[in-house]
Amino acid sequence: MSTFNVPTREEVSENNQAIFDNLNKALGFVPNLYATYAHSDTALENYLNFSNAKTSLSAKEREVVNLAVSEVNNCIYCLSAHTAIGKMNGFTDEQILELRAGEASFNEKLDALARIARNITENRGKTDAAVLENFFSAGYTKGNLIDVISLVGDKTISNYIHSTTQVPVDFPEAQPLETAIV
Repeated sequence: MSTFNVPTREEVSENNQAIFDNLNKALGFVPNLYATYAHSDTALENYLNFSNAKTSLSAKEREVVNLAVSEVNNCIYCLSAHTAIGKMNGFTDEQILELRAGEASFNEKLDALARIARNITENRGKTDAAVLENFFSAGYTKGNLIDVISLVGDKTISNYIHSTTQVPVDFPEAQPLETAIV
């Protein structure tokens, strides 16, 4: 099997070099997964534009979806990254574990969001009617639903890239959910 290197700035296109420079300024480093997108001359820019697009979901709500989807897709890279980002958005370690499991006993609205994100991902978009009704009953709109589905797609792209490339995780590594709950 081929192994995937994490390309350095010198190994990517000029366009990607500029993106690396911007990521370094904003984050202090270029995450390995983002660097992996740069094997393509266009994928990194396209992904960042999609990932950073306007949405009706708050940053906290986005992390709910990111954590639930990444758990279903068993992506250690994204679970690790979004555990760190979830903490920056005010979630506790215990809350993050719940969100990864697709629930949120600590907040009814976020519980509906976590459940629908998990359900959409597990069922490949064939969302259970009761889960969908619960989502709307919690106060979400049809527009929010479309944004959730878009975010499920966004996160699934990264999950699949990591699952295929297995580039090193450069965030504090998240514990497997079963281990973390015990």
